[in-house]
Amino acid sequence: MPVTIRSRLLLLVLSVLLPGMLGVAWLIASTFEAERNAHERNLRDTARALSMLVDGELSRRAAIAHVLAQSPALDAPAPLDEDKRLAFERLARRAMQGLDGWIELRAPGRLLLSTRLPEGSGGESAGPATLSASPIMLPLQSSGPSSAGEAQEPHAAWVEPVMRNGSLLYNLVVTVRPSELQRLVQAQAPHPGWIGTVMDSRGRLVARLPGGASFVGRQGSADLLERMAAEREGAFQSVSLDGRPTAGYFSTSALGWSYVSAMPREEFAGRMPQAVQRVAVGALVLLALAMAGAVWVSRRIERPMRSLKRLAQDLQAGRPVEARPTGMAESDEVAEALVSAGRSMTSARAELERSVAEAVERTRQVEQRGAQSQRVVALGRLTGGVAHEFNNLLGVISNSMHLMQRHASAAELQGPLSATQRSVDKGSQLTQHLLRFAGKRPVRVQTLSLARYLPEVQELMRSVLGRRIAIQVQVPANVWPVRVDVNELDLALVNLALNAHDAMPSGGELRLRACNAEAADKEGMPNLAPGDYVLLTVSDDGMGLAPSLVEHAFEPFFTTKAVGQGSGLGLSQVHGFATQAGGGARLASTPGVGTTVSLLLPVAGNSPDQTTPVFDDVTQQSIAGITVLLVEDDEALGDVTAALLMSHGARVLRAGDAGAALRLLEDGAQADVVLSDVVMPGPLDGVALARRLREQRPRLPVVLITGFNNAGIADGEFVTLRKPCAPAELLGALQALITAARIAHPSPLAGHKP
Repeated sequence: MPVTIRSRLLLLVLSVLLPGMLGVAWLIASTFEAERNAHERNLRDTARALSMLVDGELSRRAAIAHVLAQSPALDAPAPLDEDKRLAFERLARRAMQGLDGWIELRAPGRLLLSTRLPEGSGGESAGPATLSASPIMLPLQSSGPSSAGEAQEPHAAWVEPVMRNGSLLYNLVVTVRPSELQRLVQAQAPHPGWIGTVMDSRGRLVARLPGGASFVGRQGSADLLERMAAEREGAFQSVSLDGRPTAGYFSTSALGWSYVSAMPREEFAGRMPQAVQRVAVGALVLLALAMAGAVWVSRRIERPMRSLKRLAQDLQAGRPVEARPTGMAESDEVAEALVSAGRSMTSARAELERSVAEAVERTRQVEQRGAQSQRVVALGRLTGGVAHEFNNLLGVISNSMHLMQRHASAAELQGPLSATQRSVDKGSQLTQHLLRFAGKRPVRVQTLSLARYLPEVQELMRSVLGRRIAIQVQVPANVWPVRVDVNELDLALVNLALNAHDAMPSGGELRLRACNAEAADKEGMPNLAPGDYVLLTVSDDGMGLAPSLVEHAFEPFFTTKAVGQGSGLGLSQVHGFATQAGGGARLASTPGVGTTVSLLLPVAGNSPDQTTPVFDDVTQQSIAGITVLLVEDDEALGDVTAALLMSHGARVLRAGDAGAALRLLEDGAQADVVLSDVVMPGPLDGVALARRLREQRPRLPVVLITGFNNAGIADGEFVTLRKPCAPAELLGALQALITAARIAHPSPLAGHKP
């Protein structure tokens, strides 16, 4: 959608001023947030300070009660003789000097003494029927008549049991009046309009500012009490007992008493300072002035632009172009350029036609290269699928051979079994060649500097080429490092050297060159990922290939040699290596001139090298008694793998895909370890199954087995074995994981779901 000059100027003004406006908005928001945070900290500190003061006062009562409970005057059981009772009463009165409240000594069903009564008064039958056997802080007691018939004001009390020789004799009660706690709240001096409250363990008010005695004994707000029951302390918003919306902070002590500091909610929200208000108004005025100025300037620019539009229309229609002054230097320069452009259009048209013809020819060549690359990619996928199925067959043969070797008559079959083993090894090597072409063989990559590597690899290639073929290496010092499997790169260069040796029977020169790839080097390779690459070329002076053979050169088993003289897998390995490394390969050849193979290799990043887990030969260890959940869609391979595991004493559960394995475990099946193929039918493959089990059953170990590259599996995420897997390696991996899991989780692992 086109945008006018006026709109662009308005957008420019907004782009300049909006950051400042956003800064003003941020300043306003920060001011409110800082004020709210300051209020919340002040409320929290006030509540905690009040908590410390009241807890200190209650702790004094508890300390007095504890010390008095140790008095020798209370060593005798009730009733106390008069002398001991009077002695203890005097001690109690001295302990309460300077403090409000009183001390009571209670026996079951009797009140033996009370410092609230005149000194020397006898005991009354007004004590509790039972005594408390542990220290306890009693909540606020309701008003009622005392044992002497006089009105008793509300109070809380600390109850201390008096124990002698393991027997409970008395309860010593030290009371505290709400008026004492009221003085503490007033001494804390909250801000005007703020609320300070002390609540007992049952949520009833003991002291409050403002209000004082008029609120003593009332129950706190229901929503606040519910919040206190769930948390020890925290901020809250509620409605006070006198109907005001408040925001506050509460803190509950170990005795169960709570301390609340609150303020009016509108004050907690904060107010905008006048200085911030002035900044906001000034920013809005500045924005309005800037927008008006942008509209005025845009009108001054639009008229020359319309004049240029008329000139361009004349040029398009072929009419003579006449430049007229517009009063704007830039516009007049553009008009002169349009006049000059009209004069050169004729010559430019001819040049354009020639350039278009060249571009069409170049596009045709690129399309041919792209079609050849796509054909090789499709063939690589087919090769990978065939190699996968062949790996399954090799797995059946290898595991079956292991079972036969364990048979009692295995000694008579050593010859055939050895031949079978050699065939399996050779077949495994063949599938690795096919997987190299398909780009799906497991690899171990590392960062490599070609500036150091290529000069060093000359000796390896010289042993292949012989002395009649010279080797020339050209690699600048600034070439980027690449990230490849060095063993596969060695093999690729050896395969190219062998082809060059056969192409130059009378001698010649082999040239190794490396440089940082440019855009033109990547043409004809549409499957390359975006990024930087290094171009590695291997050229020879050999006989070359006909154009009809070039497009088949990277296909597996394609060879121009006689039967028995070549496998046809050399160039397919080169292509597979480059593809698996994340790059590509191209071959150009001219009969009688020579052949050049170009490899595009990705530049090394910062990702760590892949590592492949290695398991020691643990065939001496046993998997007897463990339960293995085997997930394998190939029925023949699953049957022989199950037989192999059962021959070593394991119990095997079978599942044909990931969904069936999950259903088995959900139905209550017990397993110590899961052994799963990676490539399986259904919405979940082996990797997805392993990740699902790690989420649902983190204590259940999983072993994956595949012939493909472990793409999609993070380094060290799961133990992954290469197919076909030697029985000893498979058993060792299972035993190692089971042992590690049992060490990490000593409790039974089978079927455990956390």
